[in-house]
Amino acid sequence: MANIIANLNKAFESRIRLGIMSILSVNASVDFNTMKELLELTDGNLASHIKALEGLNYIQSFKQFIGRKPNTNYSLTESGRQSFKEHLDALETLIK
Repeated sequence: MANIIANLNKAFESRIRLGIMSILSVNASVDFNTMKELLELTDGNLASHIKALEGLNYIQSFKQFIGRKPNTNYSLTESGRQSFKEHLDALETLIK
């Protein structure tokens, strides 16, 4: 019998990482504060999950200043988009 969960990506097991990837998959980019509000997370919690996804090269950051305030935006890398699609396809297969 085939292992029906073999194609699930362990990086997306966390509901927070799943949320980050979902938000970024439907938006060209999202800033830190917007993502924090959408997911209802603390700065530290969101930052640690973002760092993990950046380490896997699934998301990338763009830092800029708006006025005198720093602003960081995030977007999916092509690798991240492909890995997330494969994960969603594996979930769909699992459900069927």
